[in-house]
Amino acid sequence: MNKLLRIVADCDIPYLKGVLEPYAHMRYLKGSAITPDDVRDAQVIITRTRTRCDRQLLEGSSVEMIATATIGHDHIDLAYCAQHGIEVATAAGCNARAVLQYVMGALSTLAREEGWTPAEKTLGVVGVGNVGSLIYQYGEHFGFRVLGCDPPKKRDNPTLPYLPLEEMLPQCDIVTLHTPLIESGPDRTRGMASEAFFAQMKPGSIFINSSRGAVLDDEALLQAIRQGIVTRSVIDTWNHEPNINRELLQNVTFATPHIAGYSRQGKAAGTADVVEAISRHFSLPLQGWYPSEVHPTRPDTTLSWETLNDTMPAYFDIERHSRFLKTHPGAFEEWRNHYDYRTEFF
Repeated sequence: MNKLLRIVADCDIPYLKGVLEPYAHMRYLKGSAITPDDVRDAQVIITRTRTRCDRQLLEGSSVEMIATATIGHDHIDLAYCAQHGIEVATAAGCNARAVLQYVMGALSTLAREEGWTPAEKTLGVVGVGNVGSLIYQYGEHFGFRVLGCDPPKKRDNPTLPYLPLEEMLPQCDIVTLHTPLIESGPDRTRGMASEAFFAQMKPGSIFINSSRGAVLDDEALLQAIRQGIVTRSVIDTWNHEPNINRELLQNVTFATPHIAGYSRQGKAAGTADVVEAISRHFSLPLQGWYPSEVHPTRPDTTLSWETLNDTMPAYFDIERHSRFLKTHPGAFEEWRNHYDYRTEFF
């Protein structure tokens, strides 16, 4: 195989080291510190969200492929890549089940603290894609009344039971966001959770954002909290990470450092997707590779809400996570980079 293949990779991508070395010269760097000089002679960049892959980084380089071990691609200038023949591969859906379990862990904790059951609540899912569809499915399974909002999907298939935001929000006791970050157009999501958005919600609602930080207007959420529109809130993805809004941090119920998707299985799947894409592009004999030290999740659709409540504390203690971040906000990035990945159990 081509020993001259040159790859620059984010050093915090798990399970990657040693996999591509037989076929490429690997250079591992901190994602936030990768420079144009680092990638000038590289053919591939393997990245996470901390490397902005745009003209400034890529111009004059030999990069022909960017593979990101993340579901999103907000950090990649897709238009520039298309104009310059750079293939972009993502790991869409890799951590969907991890985010599902994060959201259900948060709701389980809130239900225990407030004394409610799913049958008493209407759950609104904004964005019914890889993650949102699982939230929708398991929400119904656990007994929530579930409503969905996904305008692009609704346009493609008018028979879907999804509602516009203005119809869905007033009905929901819980609203959870699972949208991509879309900068413009009719489906723009940047700043979607705005003052107008929260004004349509029920007083006393629960609000969760584990999608993209920029989907949320920080000041609008703070105002909604002060007004009692949102009385419980869970934030995992933030504007301006890792320099997040300290006032918002202290006012939300549970705060975590962008780790909703950080399970062993989710990370393994993301890295496997990267290796698969590179193997296809460069005809390497690694298609179908998956880290041997990780056992893939066996989905359990028979899990009861009661069993979830009993099992979740051993899997994910969101209260402990939140206490630590609120006490040590400056540790956001270090904690995220060295996070002890959770194990998926359903």
